Amino acid sequence: KQWYQRRVAITAGVLHELGVVPEHFETRTLFNKDCPGIPQGKLHLWVDIFPWDRNPPPPINIAPRESQKMVLRVIVWNTIDVILSDENFMGERMSDIYLKIHLEGMKKDRQETDIHFRSLTGEGNFNWRMVYEFDYLLAEQKLVTYQRKSIFQLEKEMIKEDFNLHIEVYDYDIFSSDDLLGWTEFSLVAMPPPTKTAKECTLKVYQAPDDERISIIDKKKIKGFWPVYDDSLGEKELTGKVELEIEILTAEEAAEKPAGLGQSEPNENPFLEKPNRPNTSFSWFLNPLIVFKILIWDKYKWYIIGAFLILLLIAFIGLLIYTSPGAITTNLFG
Repeated sequence: KQWYQRRVAITAGVLHELGVVPEHFETRTLFNKDCPGIPQGKLHLWVDIFPWDRNPPPPINIAPRESQKMVLRVIVWNTIDVILSDENFMGERMSDIYLKIHLEGMKKDRQETDIHFRSLTGEGNFNWRMVYEFDYLLAEQKLVTYQRKSIFQLEKEMIKEDFNLHIEVYDYDIFSSDDLLGWTEFSLVAMPPPTKTAKECTLKVYQAPDDERISIIDKKKIKGFWPVYDDSLGEKELTGKVELEIEILTAEEAAEKPAGLGQSEPNENPFLEKPNRPNTSFSWFLNPLIVFKILIWDKYKWYIIGAFLILLLIAFIGLLIYTSPGAITTNLFG
């Protein structure tokens, strides 16, 4: 016990000299004589003692820090080299790609892109904006949420979360649950620097030393490629690359530079065009005529046209043979 008290005194002295904490905080456990040996809570406090003949200094402001209203905007531009998890009836590998993104502790506010159907190369085009409003403690670099820990709790409790971004890439399925193809998570105040091109984007991005990492609070806006991976078997396996643009604004700045979700109005800051997707990107069930055109007409149209002309010729010859006897009899016998 004496060894512990000495360590506490030394630690408190060092922190005080460095200016990290102005005073030493004490924590005392509360007990009740009716429940001997069972803690009834803890009291967090400090006691100031001043000489009787001196005026005490002004009281220290102990009001809780107030969080700041912030807005995070994430634009999903493209995906590259996403693994192809499905196979169509033509034997081609493909994936119906879309993304889900959320902040730590705000999974219920998770947003997702639209779907890039039938990607045959792992490339997905989105131009899709996501907007997250949240409270942030700048001094502690923590995101703040307010939650009830149980249904019996009347008031919501402040929860401090790490300022992390969660990114998930899915393959859309109609008759079964969607397949999670890859994911990643990183701190927005210690971000691994993205690469400028997809070719440079590897899992080594996450091995960046601390002095090379980036804070979105300082940088304000950043754009580039981050890898997603599958580590369900223990080791990380690269399963795709995501091109994002991440920007943080105060609530006031966001009001001055409005931006809508996806490509909806107000579509500005920046303006997002509809993605330029290939003709093969479509939903089979929503576009049956396009299915026929892409899978049958484009590949076999000359065979179809030839077969149609042959059938037309056969029908003409058959009609000619059928009507010829009557025409000949009429001409001969009037």
